[in-house]
Amino acid sequence: MTEQLPYEVVRAFPRFDVRRYPACVLVQVRVGTDAARAAAVGFRQLHRYLSGVNETGTTFTGTTLDGTAFDGTASLLQEPAGEYEQVVSVILPHGTDPEGVPLPLDDSMRIRALPVHEAAALRFGGGWTGKRLGKQGRTLLDHVSAVRLEPTGAVYFARLDASWKPGFLTRTEALVRVTSA
Repeated sequence: MTEQLPYEVVRAFPRFDVRRYPACVLVQVRVGTDAARAAAVGFRQLHRYLSGVNETGTTFTGTTLDGTAFDGTASLLQEPAGEYEQVVSVILPHGTDPEGVPLPLDDSMRIRALPVHEAAALRFGGGWTGKRLGKQGRTLLDHVSAVRLEPTGAVYFARLDASWKPGFLTRTEALVRVTSA
């Protein structure tokens, strides 16, 4: 994993920021599990892709294909896609050309190019539970509404620390895309 995706703070509020993110490329997988377990389940599949198990691989060496390997950013993104479905994503390194990204071999995965966009971000600490994520997501939407910003899409979450880090030391962000601040 490499650094976090760069961003510019467009407007700082007392409890959250509005940030402008550059265009980026995501590798995503849809997993059928609850919010608390989705990151671990999804990252296993994403890690295989990042390690070179993708369409450019042509020969097996051990348990992987010799394909294009990538570093992902430090953030692991997660967005609810239903009651027991989550979309887990990793951002490819800043500046990756979406046209040059090899397709995944796994049909449950996809490549998604995101344009430059703005998102409201609320950072919080503590464990990665469905209840905590839901509460922080609602808090972010309340803050966004209070300053008359318009959310454009669902709340999603960024895990900023490695999964081995104790929950009380982790940093997580609730984010939602918004119209220009």
